[in-house]
Formats: sequence, structure tokens, C-alpha cells
Amino acid sequence: MEMNIAIKRLTALAQETRLTIFRVLVQVGEPGLPAGQLAKELSIPNATLSFHLKELAHAELIIARQKNRFIYYSANFATMNALMGYLTENCCAGIACSPAEACCDEKNS
Repeated sequence: MEMNIAIKRLTALAQETRLTIFRVLVQVGEPGLPAGQLAKELSIPNATLSFHLKELAHAELIIARQKNRFIYYSANFATMNALMGYLTENCCAGIACSPAEACCDEKNS
């Protein structure tokens, strides 16, 4: 991952509401949540939620998918794992570490 992409993704998460949204979507897993339920659970006005979802989607941290009349949002685990890998790729002061495991197995998320 290039540094500018990592910065873009970290910048998207460096805001309280967006970090909260992302953490909830990580906890929910692959099924995700419809925007309305997310707004209700987090007590966020729809317009505010829409703005923050747009920022997270622009950073490729979440995925939106249409299901019937609703748009469901879920965490993009591949992007999350790539960011975690980038942040930890030079850990352990250059001493070989045990192999890094993905935070969430994309097949089981």
C-alpha cells in the first residue's frame, strides 16, 4: 500500500463519528446494516450519517450494496486488513515476527 492511500484511510477514521460507524460495521460483519438502522442505533441524523458514510466509502473502508429498497453498508475487511498490514509491516525492530494473521478472514466475515 502506498503511504498516500494509508493516509487517506487513516484520515477517514480520524473522526469520532466515522470511527464509531466503522467499528459498528466491523462488529456486525459481512451482512452489514441498512443506513436507517445505523442512524437509529447511533442516534445520528440521516444527513450527517450520509456525509460520514460517503467519506468512509471514498476511503474504500466500507462497501454499500443495494438490497431491495435499502442500502446496506458493511466494513471492507480486505481494505481494513491491508491497512493493518501496512501499519505493522516493519514491526519488531526488524526482527522476524510470527506471520501476521488477517484481522478478519474475508471468507468468514
